[in-house]
Amino acid sequence: MSQEVLSEKKKSGVKGRKALWIAIVSILVWLSIGGFAGGAFSKISTVQENDNSAFLPDSAESTIAGEVLVKFSSQDDQLFPALLLLLGDLNPSTNAQAFEKVNQYSATLLSKTLPETGKPLSTYFARGVPLTPIPSADGKAILINAQLDFAVADANVDGEPIFPKIIEFIREDMEKEFTSAGITTHVTGPAGLFADLFEAFGSIDTRLLQTTLTVVAIILIVVYRSPVLWILPLFTAASALGIATMIVYYLAREDIIDLNGQTQGILDVLVLGAATDYALLLIARYREELHHHQSRFDAMRIALRGVVEPIIASGSTVIAGLMVLLLSDLSSNRGLGPVGSIGIASSMLAVLTLLPALLIVFGRWIFWPKIPRVDDIDEKLSGLWARVGSLVDRRPRTVWISTALALLIFAGFSTTLKSDGLSQSEAFTTRTDSVIGLERLGEHFPSGEGTPVEIVVDQADISSAAAAIGRISTVASVVPLTNVDPLTKRPTSELKVVDGKVVLYATLKVAPDSAEGKESIPLIRQAAKAVNPNILVGGQSAIGYDVDQSSRRDNRVIIPIVLLLIAVILGFLLRSIFAAALLLGTVVLSFAATLGVCALVFDNVFGFAGTDAAFPLFAFIFLVALGIDYNIFLMTRVREESLKIGTRAGIIKGLTVTGGV
Repeated sequence: MSQEVLSEKKKSGVKGRKALWIAIVSILVWLSIGGFAGGAFSKISTVQENDNSAFLPDSAESTIAGEVLVKFSSQDDQLFPALLLLLGDLNPSTNAQAFEKVNQYSATLLSKTLPETGKPLSTYFARGVPLTPIPSADGKAILINAQLDFAVADANVDGEPIFPKIIEFIREDMEKEFTSAGITTHVTGPAGLFADLFEAFGSIDTRLLQTTLTVVAIILIVVYRSPVLWILPLFTAASALGIATMIVYYLAREDIIDLNGQTQGILDVLVLGAATDYALLLIARYREELHHHQSRFDAMRIALRGVVEPIIASGSTVIAGLMVLLLSDLSSNRGLGPVGSIGIASSMLAVLTLLPALLIVFGRWIFWPKIPRVDDIDEKLSGLWARVGSLVDRRPRTVWISTALALLIFAGFSTTLKSDGLSQSEAFTTRTDSVIGLERLGEHFPSGEGTPVEIVVDQADISSAAAAIGRISTVASVVPLTNVDPLTKRPTSELKVVDGKVVLYATLKVAPDSAEGKESIPLIRQAAKAVNPNILVGGQSAIGYDVDQSSRRDNRVIIPIVLLLIAVILGFLLRSIFAAALLLGTVVLSFAATLGVCALVFDNVFGFAGTDAAFPLFAFIFLVALGIDYNIFLMTRVREESLKIGTRAGIIKGLTVTGGV
């Protein structure tokens, strides 16, 4: 008998050493991959597409109009209006000196040198388009519309885009030139707003990643109450993000997938959240098995066997849901599907290979100070979730009714969530120079001055179309695009005709990116198409309207398809239509309750004007990605325990041991 015992111990030792070496090799492989991933992290911003084309719906009228409007410009890409606003006594009859000073400034501005590049400002603005001062009717303001060539201005210097530096330079230069004369200056319009947005969010990816890592670390320290254990799941999540970023970088570089800054930020949070979820489940099960097995290798083998199914099932469900985003009208949403799926797959791979290796190599001491011993006792069975399980066991009806009622109450407020889209100025929580300038612009000019709706019409229809559009109540004026005199660089009365078509500029009385401005677009289109169905309406207001419409369409189409897909997957996983329907109901209810809480907090606590039209879809994706995990973790363990100890006891045991996860 003693020989048999010695033989078993010897075999166990050999298996243990083999498992240890496999774990060490796995860690080394991941570290090697991490070396390559580090390079991708530093270069990921170089493959992002953050211009309008990365967000616009491909089939939208504004997209098609934009492709035609390019032919009317000497530029090959999009022009961004930078509206230079000067406020003060600028009436030429009462203050001729100030008025002349503005004229001289507009004539010499583009010849000034940008310090960061040593090139004249004219390099970054539309060629052949002069800076023409436009005085207001009340003589208290002058507007200069400078067309920024975004294709050139979006270039990088030392890893930073040039265009915010251009706007910053002009602001400082105008202030230096005019403050002493009692003239207030602002740079607003799309270029000014975009520059301020960049200053506010330019490093958001880094800050978001740092904040997410910090929050996850704090949560892990609180959960494990260990000064060292939290490092392993955090390192695993960071490794998953590294490999996901590397794969996304190479695919985006080869134009296989679309990537923008928004998608990159979502990828960071998605991977860190999902990988941490999976890690919590594995560590909880491993800790549980260490109470039953002397060998950490045996404990890990059994723990992996218990968690591999729910982790793969959960990850596969999320990937399937994310891939439904390929049905989106918006390029940015379609890009999120494969990018997010790569992130989830990387999270599963890291947690099922790297984390077990780390736990095996470090052994039981990594749980210090609460090191699990072989005593067949699990502290989870006597903790908070044991008491919750006991309450559910004693009063199941009371618990589910009260919980459902609370969620329903919050869900009722979801109808008050303002998700009709935001204007660019509403995207700021502080009053930036561009926001103030936009407000002051509307006091002296039509609010849409400098950012008109752009209408492409046949030359023969120009008069009829202009008259029809001019009758709309929110339209201040309609003027055609004309040629520029090559000598004076001033507009002439001669129409600019390209392929038999001309462009009408419709200036709105309201802010072009406001709700009223966007609502003007269907009215303009209706009036224009009554003249000729082939007329195209584009410009900033049209782009905003089309993006909002596509976002609402995505909310109506994608969310139900994802729910249906999840229901089918859960049905196969749980082998029960009723259980699948129950879990799906919890997802829908929690989603509605979350929107209700957001409505209350956004409106009453933060005072937000509303949310982007895509907010409900993104909220749903995150809830599904991180919320369905817990449902699958719970129900998989419930099914496992029910086969051993019966359904009711299995439900309580499953809740008790997975509640902490």
